[in-house]
Amino acid sequence: MARQAGVSTATVSRALRGLPNVREGTRERVRAAAAALGYVASPSAASLASGRTRAIGLISPVVSRWFFANVIEGAERTLRAQGFDLLLYTFEVTRGSGRTARVDPDVLRRRVDGVLVVGLPLEAEEVESLLTLGAPLVCVGWGGSGQATIRLDDRATGRAATEHLLGLGHRVVGHITGAPDDVSAWSPPVEREEGWREALAAAGLRAVESLRVHGGFDVAGGRASMHRLLVQHPEVTAVFAASDEMAMGAVLALRDRGLRVPQDVSVIGVDGHDLGELVGLTTMAQPVAEQGGLAARMVLEMIAGATVDPEVVVPTRLVVRTSTGPPPVFS
Repeated sequence: MARQAGVSTATVSRALRGLPNVREGTRERVRAAAAALGYVASPSAASLASGRTRAIGLISPVVSRWFFANVIEGAERTLRAQGFDLLLYTFEVTRGSGRTARVDPDVLRRRVDGVLVVGLPLEAEEVESLLTLGAPLVCVGWGGSGQATIRLDDRATGRAATEHLLGLGHRVVGHITGAPDDVSAWSPPVEREEGWREALAAAGLRAVESLRVHGGFDVAGGRASMHRLLVQHPEVTAVFAASDEMAMGAVLALRDRGLRVPQDVSVIGVDGHDLGELVGLTTMAQPVAEQGGLAARMVLEMIAGATVDPEVVVPTRLVVRTSTGPPPVFS
C-alpha cells in the first residue's frame, strides 16, 4: 500500500489513523490505495501493534449543565471525525462544600491515550496523579496549573460586562459569583470578580463586599442569591452574574419581587447560553463547543508528538439584548 501511494509505511499508518501532520492530498492518496487493495483496518490489531487505545478520557464534574454539555459535544465530534472514542468520567462536586473525593486516575489507566479535564479545579496532587497515566493532559477553563489549558480572559470578560452596565449610567452594580470555596487565584469566578472590582474602581466606585453574593453557577443559586442581594442592597440597579444560568435565576428573582428587567434592574451574564436570546439576556458570549473541539485537536497533536501552546485564550464578545438598559430615574 505504501508503494502504491508513494509514501512511507509510517505515513500510511498516520493517514489511516486520522492523525495530524499529514497533508490532505497525501491522506487521500493513501485512502485511495487502501480502497483499491480492499484494505480494512482492524481497530483491535492496530491497538495491539501501536499500544494505543484510540480513546480519550474526559473528566467533568457534571454533564447536564449547558457549558459542560457543549464542551463535551464539541470534543466528541472532533474526536469521532479522527477515529477516536471519548470515555466520559463524571466527578461529583457538592455545591458549597467542595469535593466528595479526589480525582482517581486509575479509572483511566491503560484505557486512554490522552485526557481532557473540563471545568474542574485540580489540586497539585491531582495533576501529578493524572500525569502518572503517561498520557497528554489538556484542561478547559479550570484546570491544572502548568498544563496545556484553553480558557477565557475571565478578568477582561468581567471588566467588560461591568463596564457595559457602568456605561449605561448604573452606579450600584452587584455581582453574583460561584461557590464560597471557589478561591483559586486562576479560577474563572475569581478572575471575573476581579474584573468587576477593577471596572468599579476605574469608575471611582467601591466594590462593597456585601454587593457580592454566591450563586453556585446554576439557575436556582442565581435566584436565591439575587433575593439575598436585594435584601442587603435594595438600591441595586444592575447585576453582573458570572454565568448566564445564574443571570437567568436573577431575572426570576426580580420577577418574584415585582421588579422589571431592565427598567428597575439590569442583568448581564457570561456564556452565550442557547436560551439567552429567548429571555432577552445580555451576555458576554463565549465559543463553547469550539473550545471542546480545540481541546480535542490539541490532545491529538500531543499524542502525535507535536508541541502545542501551553495556554490558549479564546475571546468573548458582548451581545446586547433587552435585559440591560439605563438605570431608573427617581424624582
